[in-house]
Amino acid sequence: MILALETSCDDTCAAVLTADGELRADVVSSQGVHAAFGGVVPELASRHHLELVNVVVDDALARAGATLDDVTLVAVTQGPGLVGALLVGVATAKGLAAARGLPLAPVDHLQGHVAANFLGPDVLEPPFLCLIASGGHTLLVRADDHRGFTVLGRTLDDAAGEAFDKGARLLGLGYPGGPALSALACDGDPQAFAFPTAARVAGLDFSFAGLKTALLYAVRDLGADETRRRAADLAASYEHAIVEALVLRLERALAGQPGATVAIGGGVAANRRLRARVEGLGVPVHVPPPALCTDNAAMIASAARWVPPVPFPDHLGLDAYATRRHAA
Repeated sequence: MILALETSCDDTCAAVLTADGELRADVVSSQGVHAAFGGVVPELASRHHLELVNVVVDDALARAGATLDDVTLVAVTQGPGLVGALLVGVATAKGLAAARGLPLAPVDHLQGHVAANFLGPDVLEPPFLCLIASGGHTLLVRADDHRGFTVLGRTLDDAAGEAFDKGARLLGLGYPGGPALSALACDGDPQAFAFPTAARVAGLDFSFAGLKTALLYAVRDLGADETRRRAADLAASYEHAIVEALVLRLERALAGQPGATVAIGGGVAANRRLRARVEGLGVPVHVPPPALCTDNAAMIASAARWVPPVPFPDHLGLDAYATRRHAA
């Protein structure tokens, strides 16, 4: 069995997966403490991972009806993410593996999002295009096989989920802001404000910094009272701009690969407007269950099946990395 850990941000996650891809357990412990600060505080995230990681591992094993003696491979997110948070997961995984002389599979977090599509019951086999949109990452990749992917386009500044959170904060909504902003947008007119979609950015790269600034100026020019009155229209127009920016790059990629299957991953995959727009492109669309779109250890375990394992004691020298270091 594969025991996987994921601690790249503020969710402490552990999962148990069989070698043939049967998910036995997937446990996620979210840290609500960050809501008071309007965003994730890296130091707090790391400390809470230290408090939670052993409990989460024990819970995952119990739900799987397994013990550490049943584990044949330990997997862990090596990066990218908050380096302090990652180090908790990496150190824990190395300790578990070393105690039993087991190999360790270091997994790239973004490869994990792609590999979420390889989990049943609705398994998607490569090749396919995959749009990964979350609070920390936004990129468009082509998955040619199970082992890796080719980056076609990436964000030049903010991630899509980050843009949602910052927009929600400008509108006085809570954190995390994506769900709150989308809920408010349901009552608004997406055409009320003409926010930019960075259509002039060539190729398949994304940019959301200008959009965030446009909302800031709109709120400033409207004033507090008018902003409150038109909050739903602002939210709907802002959400529309984010979705259109994502779909525009997908359309450009599909122009070179007509009929390709499109997969969506990351927390933004839960956005109903994005899913509707992608499903309207006239190509096969695959979206993993919501629990496999946000950060989770099941996707890390899934990716680990195709990662060359590092034997003990060689994996004791593995380190975490905050930014993606591989060109892929």
